[in-house]
Amino acid sequence: MTVKAGIVCGNCDQLNTVESRECSECGSRLELSAATTDTATSAQSNEKSGPQDAAQDGKEDESMEQARHLVCGECYTPVPAGHKFCGKCGNSLESNVIKDPNYFGDLQSPGKAKLILIKGEGVDGMSYHLNSTEHLAGRTQGEIVFQDDQWLSPAHANFVYQDDKIFVQDQNSLNGIFIAITQPKVVAPGSVFMVGEQVFRVEEVAPVDQGAEPDGTYFFSSPFTAGSFRVVQILEGGGDGMIVNPKETKITIGREDCDMNFPADPFISGKHVQIESTADGIAVTDLNSKNGTFLKVNKETELVHGDYLFLGRQLLRVEITQ
Repeated sequence: MTVKAGIVCGNCDQLNTVESRECSECGSRLELSAATTDTATSAQSNEKSGPQDAAQDGKEDESMEQARHLVCGECYTPVPAGHKFCGKCGNSLESNVIKDPNYFGDLQSPGKAKLILIKGEGVDGMSYHLNSTEHLAGRTQGEIVFQDDQWLSPAHANFVYQDDKIFVQDQNSLNGIFIAITQPKVVAPGSVFMVGEQVFRVEEVAPVDQGAEPDGTYFFSSPFTAGSFRVVQILEGGGDGMIVNPKETKITIGREDCDMNFPADPFISGKHVQIESTADGIAVTDLNSKNGTFLKVNKETELVHGDYLFLGRQLLRVEITQ
């Protein structure tokens, strides 16, 4: 098969030689030659305009390109592509043009952390760069504010650098800070953890005397299985809800076929978390759930890259640059 190189006429599809300026079949002007001629003409025009005029045109083009992404600072009207003045109020946009191209690149420094707000379905929202020494977060106070979150205290948490590590400190908030666990975690009695929309407390259980009264009568009660701990559901307002003792040594929580089931909670997996009595103590283990298990921290805790934490109803992910 032989392939011939040439220019195809856009009018009649006739193949012409590369040097052709006009179609040999219909006489139409060939675009390649036109483009070459236009380029040459443009080059000659630039030579006549001189370096000063070319530099001025370059500055205007740069300003116009930047104005493409702006809105008017006076009336907040979107600016059409290439315009340097607002079409509604006539305000000049020159003062809004970004002069330093490194401005955004310097926001996150090497070795520093940022918090990324997680929206529904795992979509990333606003980012909060932690480039200072301390960063207070809360409902009304600090650099990181969520005014509409009623579960946040006015000053809720502080993010602090110590020895090139980032720590989060609870500021005596009412609801505390919850951090996702990535491996089995041994917890102390009284520890609080969150699964989906449910909050639980782990309690130690003292031995129960199931003997008869002095007169030989037994106390009438529900069947009870002895165990070293129990899990208590915490209701709104702080009251106790469901209370479960382990049948043997562990309790599972999930949406179905568990010791504690919450079929109406859309954020709980089928089998979500396990609480078990071990030789080391009471261990909380996430069962590869979709949305994770979050343990409440009551003191200063170090954060690492990839950690997830709840402040009130705000889910945040920690990212640390290298």
